[in-house]
Amino acid sequence: MFQREDLGMIPSSESLKDTIERTLPMWYDQIVPAMKQGKRVLIVAHGNSLRGFVKHLDKISDEDIVSLEIPTGIPLAYELDKNFDAVRRYYLASDEEVEAAQAKLAAQGKSK
Repeated sequence: MFQREDLGMIPSSESLKDTIERTLPMWYDQIVPAMKQGKRVLIVAHGNSLRGFVKHLDKISDEDIVSLEIPTGIPLAYELDKNFDAVRRYYLASDEEVEAAQAKLAAQGKSK
C-alpha cells in the first residue's frame, strides 16, 4: 500500500478505526472486483487488519469487536452471497483447536 518513498508515512501504531480506513478500500476496489470475475481470494494479514474485515463482513459493533479473538495461523473462511454479504464464517480447524488458540490470545498481556 505504501511506495518505497512513502515509508516515512507509515505510522508506528494505529487504532482499529485507522486500520479499517486503510484496508476497507481494498475490499471494494480490489477484492470484490476479483470475486466478481470468479476468482477465489486469499487474504493474509495481521490481527487488526483481519479484525477490520471481520467487523465489516459480520457487521459487528464497535463494542463487540474488541473482544473478538482471531487465532493466528488458523485460516478463517467466509461464504458470501451474490451481494458479497457474509452467509457463513468458519475456521479451518477443529473447535478445540480454535478455542485453545483463542484462549492463548486472550491470555496474552495478562500478568503471570
